Amino acid sequence: MAKQHPWRRYVAIGDSFTEGIGDPEPRVPGGNRGWADRVAEVLDAQAEGFAYANLAIRGRLLQQILDEQVEPALALQPDLITISAGGNDIIRPGTDPDEVAARLEGGIERLRSGGATVVLFNGPDIGGTPVLGRIRGKVAIYNENLHYIAKKHDAIVADMWALRELADPRMWAPDRLHFSPTGHHTIAIMVLDSLGVEHDLAPFQPEPLPATPWRQARIDDIVWAREHFAPWIIRRIRGTSSGDGITPKRPVPERVVVDTDGAAD
Repeated sequence: MAKQHPWRRYVAIGDSFTEGIGDPEPRVPGGNRGWADRVAEVLDAQAEGFAYANLAIRGRLLQQILDEQVEPALALQPDLITISAGGNDIIRPGTDPDEVAARLEGGIERLRSGGATVVLFNGPDIGGTPVLGRIRGKVAIYNENLHYIAKKHDAIVADMWALRELADPRMWAPDRLHFSPTGHHTIAIMVLDSLGVEHDLAPFQPEPLPATPWRQARIDDIVWAREHFAPWIIRRIRGTSSGDGITPKRPVPERVVVDTDGAAD
């Protein structure tokens, strides 16, 4: 039997990554499961009275997360908080990773003010991914700042850069901007390991899709550019967001009930 962890109320804040985009599951609130739900499922199974809320909304920039989610998260009186923020800022041209990190530090300091354990995410090594690979240097600078912030404020870094499994294309969703179910599962394992929580999650579950042959991969590139990359560029030009009109999928802390098929309710 797994050793009980100390947390009883977990609140996740952030953007599409934490909302769970790329890991569709119609039986859960919001229709997306994601790594945070998967972490909460394990934590719930090991502690009586555990409750979980997820305030993350796709497309949110750092300042929106700080302005819209930090205080509501603290009002829920969590003893565990995860925050992934700044990624949507970093991928935009002209942004300064040092400046973005400086703003994030204010949020981390506020989240730590109530004594909760705070887990913050750095960025994955996207050197081998299309389009995003060109900002690898910015991500690396941002990550170094986050390690400093975590040390200064006694927070935990969920180290995405060190998670080399994410270099596997099968870890990514068809849009190549979000993670697949296998990717979210892999990240959940990393988060639980970072927290020192015992679990029985096995690698590469759900089973990833087979590797794509070269010719099919080139066809997929064309489809991806038309169906995912072009709409993303258009939203940037128009100043709109995929999160416009979206509300948090789990606005209040509740138990995470897992059905017999492994989906959380």
